[in-house]
Amino acid sequence: MANIDAESRGENSGRRAGGAEPFEGLARDQVSEMLRLPHFGPKGVLVAAGLLVFLWAASGFYRVQPDEQGIVLRFGKWVSTQASGIHYHWPYPIETILLPKTTQVNQLVLGTRDGRRERSQILTGDENIVEADCVVFWRIRDAGQYLFKVADAEGTLRVAAESALREVIGQNPIQAALSDKRQQIAQQTEVVLQRLLDKYEAGIIITQVQLLRIDPPSAVIDAFNDVQRARADQERARNEAEAYRNDILPRARGEAEHIVQEAEAYGEQVVDLARGEAQSFLAVEAAYERHKDVTMRRLYLESVDEVLKHSGRVIVDMSAHGSSIVPYLPLAEAASKPAPAATPEPPVAGAAK
Repeated sequence: MANIDAESRGENSGRRAGGAEPFEGLARDQVSEMLRLPHFGPKGVLVAAGLLVFLWAASGFYRVQPDEQGIVLRFGKWVSTQASGIHYHWPYPIETILLPKTTQVNQLVLGTRDGRRERSQILTGDENIVEADCVVFWRIRDAGQYLFKVADAEGTLRVAAESALREVIGQNPIQAALSDKRQQIAQQTEVVLQRLLDKYEAGIIITQVQLLRIDPPSAVIDAFNDVQRARADQERARNEAEAYRNDILPRARGEAEHIVQEAEAYGEQVVDLARGEAQSFLAVEAAYERHKDVTMRRLYLESVDEVLKHSGRVIVDMSAHGSSIVPYLPLAEAASKPAPAATPEPPVAGAAK
């Protein structure tokens, strides 16, 4: 039974193979007809080869845009850098061209990596710890150096930026980093970072460094805020005291100057009066030397007049000597009383006639 089955299977396979043989031959003929090249002859082959060589040579022309630099690679090695314009290079595979953008400003954020936040703690100049983040804006200055002088230009930029930021913050106290010297720290970081990149020949120019955040660590930020508030209160009290001093000192100086001027004026007045009295005495002395009797009489009368200036006056009539009645004329009382108003006299009878 087994032999009969095997023979039957062999016969069936033989029939199938025999039936498919005409179709396989027809397919081979069609494929050969499609792949058959036209016969141009020797001249046609030369023309085709020349055309291919011309197209290959013409593929070496390239154009560099104003915002690009042309990097020419010869068998993968950097040989030259071309500026904007139309240039030529040996066609592929001898030379290839790279056209990186050199005017595009890129940014690198320190404190985040791949969308995740990193905690960067930095030691300040007075041995305190802060967490700092910043943004570095940069662009390609030399495309050849950027592509071939460093293995990872952006990674090198990140490491150099972190190093420059740590160096600058490490030279300043924490108070300066948190308040009034943030812009100065950013500018110093830019200078230090550019110096490092030039030393590495990274082909990168830094356009700006901007500080995003400088804060104490989160574990001590409450205590630090208390210290900051105390310092603010101290500064406010100092400013108030300075304002009071600026108000009271000018007024005190003005009053002192006023007193000094009054004293000087009083001194000049007293000296002038003393000089006048001295000159008057010298004039009297000179008059006494010339006319002693007259001067003595005048001085006596002036002295008596000065003494009796405020005394009452009584006139005694010496001609009534021996009389029991002393004539008295109250001059002082008469001088102090107002004079009586004049009364009109009555008309005399017959005066109108």
